[in-house]
Amino acid sequence: MTRVLMVSDVYFPRVNGVSSSMETFRRSLAEEGVEVRLLVPRYGDESDEPGVVRVAGRRLPNDPEDRLASWRGMHRVARAEAAGCDLVHVQTPFVAHYAGVAAARHHGVPVLSTYHTLFEEYLQYYVPFLPAAWSRALARRFSRDQCNAVDTVVVPSSAMADRLVGYGVTSPLRILPTGVPLDRFAQGDGVAFRASRGIDPARPLALCVGRVAHEKNIGFLLEALVHAHRRCPDALLLITGEGPAMADLKRRAEGLRIAGSVRFLGYLDRMRELPDCYAAADVFVFASRTETQGLVLLEAMAAGLPVIALSVMGTADILRNAGGALVPPDEPAAFGDVSRVHPACVFRL
Repeated sequence: MTRVLMVSDVYFPRVNGVSSSMETFRRSLAEEGVEVRLLVPRYGDESDEPGVVRVAGRRLPNDPEDRLASWRGMHRVARAEAAGCDLVHVQTPFVAHYAGVAAARHHGVPVLSTYHTLFEEYLQYYVPFLPAAWSRALARRFSRDQCNAVDTVVVPSSAMADRLVGYGVTSPLRILPTGVPLDRFAQGDGVAFRASRGIDPARPLALCVGRVAHEKNIGFLLEALVHAHRRCPDALLLITGEGPAMADLKRRAEGLRIAGSVRFLGYLDRMRELPDCYAAADVFVFASRTETQGLVLLEAMAAGLPVIALSVMGTADILRNAGGALVPPDEPAAFGDVSRVHPACVFRL
């Protein structure tokens, strides 16, 4: 049996695209007879799970959702867990990258990494004391060096592959998008979800799913909602997820006088609540410009939702030939007024 060790700085209960991708590939590889073990941080008192090894970590001051695993602990456990493995698969570029590469080299097995996050457009939000041009240059160099330290780099979209080539990455690149479990998102109970949240069955409902962080461009959606209200004044925007931009976005909604039309729901259980939430919505909206793929677009489409989204970076691969999707100009007024183009696709008016 082939054995793979996946090493990551994030995993459930931390909900994001990396965690979802790891879960998907682990499940799919198991169906092909591949044994996958995960080496990930411990967030609190998570119960033991077969095949998942956790290393104690500490909270990050500006990002309380995440944990930074112990450098020594991650290296020690990675070396032990990699014994007998045929491949080490690094999922994130922090402690996990260095521990995974070191373990693979120690045991003489191949190591590949998946490039999940566009740090060039991400880092500036977390090191604001650096000029944006400096942080972008630092991210490009950091990414190039890490990618060239592994045997193969997996990217989830052609746009991300092109970006890495531009950085000077010379390791082989393989485009392998993450899929979604179609059945899970096609069976939600939207009626029950609306009832549980006190949302009128007839109220037009837009949904955004993702980490509530500045790089997700959720403020753009708030501005777009102001324009959407001119045609559909009772439209409600639901935002699921947690993140460091939550307080700022709530203040922004109040400043735009739409606080009563925006609900921040926090994390939803992916097995039950999230499919129900998708089923309750009339349209999925997404404005991130930093996605390497955009898994939530696939989840929304699997739930049968029409999609309005910016086509930038990884989302372009999904939206290019997608039916049931509208790609408005990258401007809040045009995004909010898209119902004038195709009202039946947007809200039940």
